[in-house]
Amino acid sequence: MKQLHALARRFLPALAAHTPLLPGAETVAHVDIDDTIRRTYGYAKQSAGYGYSKVKGLNALLGIVSTPQAAPVIAATRLRKGPANSARGAAAFVAETVRTARACGAVGLVIVRADSAFYGADVVGACRALDARFSVTVRMNASVKAAIAGIAEDAWTAIKYPKAVWDEEGQCWISDAEIAETTYTAFTSKPKKQQVTARLIVRRVKRLGTANVPDGQAELFTTWRYHAAFTDSPLPLADAERDHRRHAVVEQVIADIKNGPFAHAPSGHFQANAAWLALAALAHNLTRAAGTLASAFHARATTATLRDHLINVPARLARSARRLVLHLPQHWPWAHDFTQLFDAVHAPPPTT
Repeated sequence: MKQLHALARRFLPALAAHTPLLPGAETVAHVDIDDTIRRTYGYAKQSAGYGYSKVKGLNALLGIVSTPQAAPVIAATRLRKGPANSARGAAAFVAETVRTARACGAVGLVIVRADSAFYGADVVGACRALDARFSVTVRMNASVKAAIAGIAEDAWTAIKYPKAVWDEEGQCWISDAEIAETTYTAFTSKPKKQQVTARLIVRRVKRLGTANVPDGQAELFTTWRYHAAFTDSPLPLADAERDHRRHAVVEQVIADIKNGPFAHAPSGHFQANAAWLALAALAHNLTRAAGTLASAFHARATTATLRDHLINVPARLARSARRLVLHLPQHWPWAHDFTQLFDAVHAPPPTT
């Protein structure tokens, strides 16, 4: 497995060097970390168990890299026991993913995004050690609630949110979502060198009903639902908050591999399934690279679309005069894209 992970770390930078896999990475790149449960059945699967989702299976940890102009690719994978805590080994995994992103050409601003399961001093410390910025959802504990309560009412700004309406007269968005920020020191229970002071970006959305107000949230939290992110992003408030919400792109990658090679864990042996996950990541990245060579549309398409348009092609292979001839469908809408991909991959060797 160590050799396979080492191969995967070298493979993606080499792939990025030969294809336009991560355009814009020299300016800004995003590293997203998340885990998922791959459901398993029976009693023969090693290390299967019940995780946070109450589903029996294996825990897969994924690290992806993307840019504002590029679809995400998988930079690192780890298969863990089903009952594994999400943050187990997360700091080392974040460091590995960031190093792979750097090797792929992400020499500019790198922002690591994660949900509250990865909110910890070790993860933030790993980001800072590699000169990467962080944007992590925080848990609504007592100190975070106190920091939110200290935000002045006139500091909140309406943002463009689903169903927001632009008011021409007031030149502002009329929305039920507002954002604000304050300074917050995290991990105060840790030694001084592990405590971090940065921005606490808060989004609040009007609560539709008050019947299910959590205990202990008092009057401040009866009207609004609050979502906070701890970050040292250099972006302005609105851009930093919108950028953090785009962490959801990792869910699309998880859906892609679960809809493809990681639709099941085929072996009863844990290491074999871990190798299968690593190979699934390689297949995902190869598919994404093929899309970038085909067309601008396929560069951002899902892997299911790429398989339908460029891989599962109803073609016929024939032989003529000792040559192989590929007969493609007539009036095929993706003929130009397939031909462009084919010519790029099967270019003639350079003359000597």
